[in-house]
Amino acid sequence: MARNTDINLQKQVIYSVYVRAHTEEGTFLSIIPDLDRIRALGTDIIWLMPIHPIGVKGKKGSLGCPYANREYRNVNPEYGTMEDFRTLVDEIHKRGMKCIIDVVYNHTSPDAVLLREHPEFYYRDAEGNTGNKIGDWADVIDLDYSVPALWDYQIETLMNWAQIVDGFRCDVASFVPVEFWKMARSFVEKIRPGCIWLAETVHQSFGNLARREGFYCDRDTEDFDAFDMEYEYDIRENFDRYLKDEVVLSQWLEQMNFQEAVYPANYNKMRFLENHDQPRICANVASESDRDNYTAMLFFMKGTTLLYAGQEYSCEHTPSLFEKEVFPRDGRDISAMLRRLSDIKHTVLDADDGFYVQTDDEHDIAVMLRQNTERKKIGIFSLKSRHAEVSVPAPDGTYQNLLDQSLVTVAGGKLLCEGKPVIFCLER
Repeated sequence: MARNTDINLQKQVIYSVYVRAHTEEGTFLSIIPDLDRIRALGTDIIWLMPIHPIGVKGKKGSLGCPYANREYRNVNPEYGTMEDFRTLVDEIHKRGMKCIIDVVYNHTSPDAVLLREHPEFYYRDAEGNTGNKIGDWADVIDLDYSVPALWDYQIETLMNWAQIVDGFRCDVASFVPVEFWKMARSFVEKIRPGCIWLAETVHQSFGNLARREGFYCDRDTEDFDAFDMEYEYDIRENFDRYLKDEVVLSQWLEQMNFQEAVYPANYNKMRFLENHDQPRICANVASESDRDNYTAMLFFMKGTTLLYAGQEYSCEHTPSLFEKEVFPRDGRDISAMLRRLSDIKHTVLDADDGFYVQTDDEHDIAVMLRQNTERKKIGIFSLKSRHAEVSVPAPDGTYQNLLDQSLVTVAGGKLLCEGKPVIFCLER
């Protein structure tokens, strides 16, 4: 783990904003009236998906993908001006939140300014043509980090943006050399002390495939040398299998115990139920009661919590990256629950907690333990809203469920789970 990582990131909540999809106007300034509502969810950090100009050549859909970046040092004119962007960031800061932006450093659009000015910065195949090494990414071409001058250009760009924003979410960070990220971090730290670095690491199977094919791809353990937090894609595939009833609960959640065993003591995995690349949780889990358990468990897990815009309205559809689709706000509003969970995350859960999970596969119930030298926190989450007695690591007694102030009883080392999430705390 980067040595100067702020461990308190473990207690924070990120809210992801896709400017095009957030309002009908789809501009920087149109987001400002919504900032108070976003902050009220318990948000600490707003992550803006790519804000840069989008390529036209080879674009997907009618509007193109924000991850097919045409220019690194300017903003998408469809979103507004650089002054508008600075105004938005200022307003985010006024509300006590930080702002991180997406940086897409593995590739650019085929009509990127950088290709015209520095064709030597690009990967070439055996025939000398630009392209991408792996993946169905027909609208982008890969950069070549064996060229030292590319490092200089990209680090200078990050230092420019660090004068405005508080950190970076780094797209497919695993495909860019970790030594580059370490150097970038050291330079940016001089401009923005405490800058936040989030790595989009890749799915386990995708990373293994890339390495088998002979292409560079960091392992998650390596990226922790440079980044404050990483995606949890190392275990995501078993989560997806569990949603499809292809594996039992323990085959997914036991991997969290493995993370606790093998990663550095202050590791931080960004936890999420959905994001712009993944289906909405409402598309996979129909039951409101089941989703309440998933949502409560999300906040209880060790790591920074991600909310993807629209999750608070129980949206079922993931907005297209290539078209104009504003997420609806007329679904089941779970904002009050998110506020309560954020409060628990901020005030009850501790950044230095150890973590352990045990599962009842027969009833699909997870019992999670977080503890440090001061106090123990226990969460019980029934992912299919089933009733059952479960063993809990707490002394017999009566405890207050912090989610709704109801009382729960532990007797003979067991608690009767009634299908709803339970979180309680006891001093050690």
